[in-house]
Amino acid sequence: MGMKVVLYGASGMIGSRILSELISRGHQVAAVVRHPEKVTVPNVSVRRGDVLDAKSVAETAHGAEAAISAYAPPPNHVEDLVDATRTLLTGLAGAGVRRFIMVGGAGSLEVAPGLQLVDAPDFPEVWKPYALAHRDALAVLRSASIDWTNFSPAALIEPGQRTGKFRLGKDTLVTDEKGESRISAEDYAVALVDELEEPRHSRQRFTVGY
Repeated sequence: MGMKVVLYGASGMIGSRILSELISRGHQVAAVVRHPEKVTVPNVSVRRGDVLDAKSVAETAHGAEAAISAYAPPPNHVEDLVDATRTLLTGLAGAGVRRFIMVGGAGSLEVAPGLQLVDAPDFPEVWKPYALAHRDALAVLRSASIDWTNFSPAALIEPGQRTGKFRLGKDTLVTDEKGESRISAEDYAVALVDELEEPRHSRQRFTVGY
Protein backbone atom coordinates (compact mmCIF):
# COMPACT_ATOMS: atom_id res chain seq x y z
CA MET A 1 0.00 0.00 0.00
CA GLY A 2 1.47 3.31 -1.05
CA MET A 3 1.74 6.28 1.25
CA LYS A 4 0.18 9.68 0.72
CA VAL A 5 3.16 11.96 0.21
CA VAL A 6 3.39 15.68 -0.46
CA LEU A 7 6.51 16.70 -2.39
CA TYR A 8 7.73 20.30 -2.49
CA GLY A 9 10.07 21.40 -5.28
CA ALA A 10 8.94 18.51 -7.49
CA SER A 11 10.05 20.06 -10.78
CA GLY A 12 13.74 20.53 -9.98
CA MET A 13 16.70 18.33 -10.91
CA ILE A 14 16.50 16.32 -7.67
CA GLY A 15 12.77 16.77 -7.03
CA SER A 16 11.77 15.37 -10.42
CA ARG A 17 13.81 12.20 -9.76
CA ILE A 18 12.24 11.82 -6.31
CA LEU A 19 8.82 12.22 -7.93
CA SER A 20 9.56 9.46 -10.47
CA GLU A 21 10.87 7.12 -7.76
CA LEU A 22 7.81 7.69 -5.55
CA ILE A 23 5.43 6.97 -8.42
CA SER A 24 7.34 3.85 -9.52
CA ARG A 25 6.86 2.43 -6.03
CA GLY A 26 3.13 3.07 -5.95
CA HIS A 27 2.96 6.06 -3.61
CA GLN A 28 0.21 8.68 -3.97
CA VAL A 29 1.98 11.96 -4.60
CA ALA A 30 0.84 15.56 -4.40
CA ALA A 31 3.50 17.56 -6.23
CA VAL A 32 3.68 21.16 -5.02
CA VAL A 33 5.41 23.65 -7.31
CA ARG A 34 5.31 27.35 -8.08
CA HIS A 35 4.63 26.60 -11.77
CA PRO A 36 2.30 23.58 -12.12
CA GLU A 37 2.76 23.48 -15.90
CA LYS A 38 6.33 22.22 -15.31
CA VAL A 39 5.05 18.89 -13.95
CA THR A 40 3.64 16.75 -16.76
CA VAL A 41 3.91 13.35 -15.07
CA PRO A 42 0.74 11.21 -15.18
CA ASN A 43 -0.97 9.96 -12.00
CA VAL A 44 0.21 12.92 -9.95
CA SER A 45 -1.89 15.54 -8.19
CA VAL A 46 -0.15 18.83 -9.03
CA ARG A 47 -0.76 21.74 -6.69
CA ARG A 48 0.41 25.33 -6.88
CA GLY A 49 2.02 26.32 -3.61
CA ASP A 50 4.55 28.55 -1.89
CA VAL A 51 7.02 27.09 0.63
CA LEU A 52 7.53 30.57 2.08
CA ASP A 53 3.86 30.77 3.11
CA ALA A 54 2.87 28.59 6.11
CA LYS A 55 -0.83 28.75 5.18
CA SER A 56 -0.05 27.50 1.67
CA VAL A 57 2.07 24.67 3.12
CA ALA A 58 -0.71 23.63 5.51
CA GLU A 59 -3.28 23.62 2.68
CA THR A 60 -1.12 21.69 0.20
CA ALA A 61 -0.02 19.16 2.85
CA HIS A 62 -3.55 18.41 4.08
CA GLY A 63 -4.14 14.67 4.22
CA ALA A 64 -0.52 13.68 3.64
CA GLU A 65 1.19 11.04 5.79
CA ALA A 66 4.66 12.37 5.01
CA ALA A 67 6.28 15.38 3.37
CA ILE A 68 9.45 15.71 1.33
CA SER A 69 11.11 18.99 0.40
CA ALA A 70 13.49 19.24 -2.54
CA TYR A 71 13.06 23.03 -2.58
CA ALA A 72 16.03 24.91 -4.02
CA PRO A 73 16.18 28.67 -3.44
CA PRO A 74 16.90 31.08 -6.30
CA PRO A 75 20.63 31.93 -6.66
CA ASN A 76 20.10 35.56 -5.60
CA HIS A 77 18.06 34.58 -2.51
CA VAL A 78 19.77 31.53 -1.00
CA GLU A 79 18.71 32.67 2.48
CA ASP A 80 15.13 31.78 1.45
CA LEU A 81 16.07 28.17 2.19
CA VAL A 82 16.25 28.83 5.94
CA ASP A 83 12.97 30.77 5.89
CA ALA A 84 11.35 27.97 3.86
CA THR A 85 12.52 25.38 6.39
CA ARG A 86 10.82 27.28 9.21
CA THR A 87 7.67 27.81 7.14
CA LEU A 88 7.50 24.16 6.10
CA LEU A 89 7.81 23.03 9.73
CA THR A 90 5.03 25.40 10.80
CA GLY A 91 2.73 24.52 7.92
CA LEU A 92 3.27 20.76 8.18
CA ALA A 93 2.56 20.86 11.91
CA GLY A 94 -0.63 22.77 11.14
CA ALA A 95 -1.66 20.07 8.66
CA GLY A 96 -0.87 17.29 11.15
CA VAL A 97 1.92 15.78 9.02
CA ARG A 98 4.21 13.80 11.30
CA ARG A 99 7.15 12.89 9.04
CA PHE A 100 9.38 15.27 7.07
CA ILE A 101 12.38 14.47 4.86
CA MET A 102 14.40 17.39 3.56
CA VAL A 103 16.99 17.43 0.79
CA GLY A 104 20.10 18.85 2.44
CA GLY A 105 23.53 19.96 1.29
CA ALA A 106 26.95 18.31 1.26
CA GLY A 107 28.81 21.36 2.60
CA SER A 108 28.10 20.66 6.26
CA LEU A 109 29.43 17.08 6.06
CA GLU A 110 32.77 16.42 7.74
CA VAL A 111 35.82 15.64 5.59
CA ALA A 112 38.06 15.33 8.66
CA PRO A 113 37.31 15.34 12.39
CA GLY A 114 35.81 18.76 13.15
CA LEU A 115 36.31 20.03 9.58
CA GLN A 116 33.24 20.52 7.41
CA LEU A 117 33.51 20.43 3.61
CA VAL A 118 32.39 24.07 3.30
CA ASP A 119 35.30 25.15 5.52
CA ALA A 120 37.92 23.20 3.56
CA PRO A 121 40.42 25.44 1.67
CA ASP A 122 39.49 24.12 -1.79
CA PHE A 123 35.72 24.44 -1.42
CA PRO A 124 34.41 26.45 -4.44
CA GLU A 125 33.42 29.99 -3.44
CA VAL A 126 30.44 29.95 -5.81
CA TRP A 127 28.81 27.14 -3.78
CA LYS A 128 29.56 28.60 -0.35
CA PRO A 129 26.29 30.59 0.07
CA TYR A 130 24.25 27.44 -0.70
CA ALA A 131 26.33 25.31 1.66
CA LEU A 132 25.99 27.79 4.51
CA ALA A 133 22.22 28.12 3.92
CA HIS A 134 21.85 24.33 4.08
CA ARG A 135 23.91 24.26 7.27
CA ASP A 136 21.63 26.89 8.84
CA ALA A 137 18.54 24.98 7.65
CA LEU A 138 19.85 21.81 9.32
CA ALA A 139 20.23 23.75 12.58
CA VAL A 140 16.56 24.81 12.31
CA LEU A 141 15.52 21.18 11.77
CA ARG A 142 17.44 19.99 14.82
CA SER A 143 15.13 21.99 17.10
CA ALA A 144 11.91 20.92 15.34
CA SER A 145 9.13 19.00 17.08
CA ILE A 146 8.23 17.04 13.93
CA ASP A 147 9.93 13.71 13.08
CA TRP A 148 12.51 15.05 10.61
CA THR A 149 15.32 13.63 8.49
CA ASN A 150 17.87 15.68 6.56
CA PHE A 151 19.48 13.87 3.60
CA SER A 152 22.77 15.32 2.35
CA PRO A 153 23.85 14.31 -1.16
CA ALA A 154 27.42 13.54 -2.17
CA ALA A 155 29.63 16.50 -3.10
CA LEU A 156 28.67 15.99 -6.77
CA ILE A 157 25.08 15.12 -7.65
CA GLU A 158 23.89 15.19 -11.25
CA PRO A 159 21.56 13.31 -13.59
CA GLY A 160 22.79 9.78 -14.33
CA GLN A 161 21.92 6.12 -13.96
CA ARG A 162 19.65 4.41 -11.44
CA THR A 163 21.89 1.58 -10.21
CA GLY A 164 20.48 1.02 -6.71
CA LYS A 165 24.07 0.49 -5.50
CA PHE A 166 25.52 3.06 -3.13
CA ARG A 167 26.80 3.51 0.41
CA LEU A 168 25.18 5.49 3.21
CA GLY A 169 26.89 7.59 5.86
CA LYS A 170 25.88 9.86 8.74
CA ASP A 171 27.79 13.14 9.12
CA THR A 172 30.94 12.32 7.13
CA LEU A 173 31.28 12.78 3.37
CA VAL A 174 31.12 9.42 1.54
CA THR A 175 34.00 9.07 -0.95
CA ASP A 176 35.11 6.29 -3.30
CA GLU A 177 38.58 4.75 -3.60
CA LYS A 178 39.71 7.72 -5.70
CA GLY A 179 38.63 10.14 -2.99
CA GLU A 180 35.71 11.38 -5.11
CA SER A 181 32.26 11.99 -3.63
CA ARG A 182 29.47 11.59 -6.14
CA ILE A 183 25.96 10.21 -6.63
CA SER A 184 23.43 10.28 -9.46
CA ALA A 185 20.19 12.15 -8.77
CA GLU A 186 18.40 8.88 -9.60
CA ASP A 187 20.25 6.87 -6.93
CA TYR A 188 19.87 9.71 -4.43
CA ALA A 189 16.11 9.44 -5.00
CA VAL A 190 16.24 5.66 -4.42
CA ALA A 191 17.98 6.16 -1.06
CA LEU A 192 15.55 8.90 -0.03
CA VAL A 193 12.44 6.84 -0.80
CA ASP A 194 14.05 3.86 0.99
CA GLU A 195 14.26 6.11 4.07
CA LEU A 196 10.64 7.15 3.63
CA GLU A 197 9.47 3.53 3.51
CA GLU A 198 11.76 2.22 6.26
CA PRO A 199 12.85 5.09 8.53
CA ARG A 200 16.34 4.56 9.90
CA HIS A 201 17.44 8.15 10.47
CA SER A 202 14.71 9.69 12.59
CA ARG A 203 15.80 13.15 13.81
CA GLN A 204 19.15 12.65 12.10
CA ARG A 205 21.06 13.74 9.04
CA PHE A 206 22.51 11.10 6.75
CA THR A 207 24.29 11.05 3.40
CA VAL A 208 25.04 8.88 0.39
CA GLY A 209 27.78 8.24 -2.17
CA TYR A 210 29.30 5.56 -4.38
